[in-house]
Amino acid sequence: MFEAKAIATDDKATLYAELVRQAEGLMHGETNVVANAANFAALVYDAVPDLNWAGFYLFDGTELVVGPFQGKPACIRIALGRGVCGTAAQRRETQVVRDVHEFAGHIACDSASNSEIVVPLVKADGSLFGVWDVDSPSVARFDDEDREGMEALCRVFMATLA
Repeated sequence: MFEAKAIATDDKATLYAELVRQAEGLMHGETNVVANAANFAALVYDAVPDLNWAGFYLFDGTELVVGPFQGKPACIRIALGRGVCGTAAQRRETQVVRDVHEFAGHIACDSASNSEIVVPLVKADGSLFGVWDVDSPSVARFDDEDREGMEALCRVFMATLA
């Protein structure tokens, strides 16, 4: 059985490297997408400081639909190109938003969220799987180190779909 280990560090590179290792162990040999997504969200939400939401929006062929997550109830459907999640999905580029209140078209699912990072999840064939969305109540919570770390974590998750 997998057991998550506490990660006590102020060094983001070390934090994300350890989370990648734990995510690999947690999902090793498991092929169920919902199980992996649920555990992935719980792992990140529990280990990364200063978050108030972490989870998936899955592309259903038309729009993004909320998937496994940790945090308060969320918006259920998001159109491509709308808000931070829809923008990341449409552009297929990670969005690091210092202050969501300054992001044109931001969708406020939780009024306590002030910054956000969203990583698009693209399959090997180039099709959109969805997005990985993480929110914080702090302004300017996320930076390039978080982008690199979250993208590395998402690569581990996406490898389970192969």
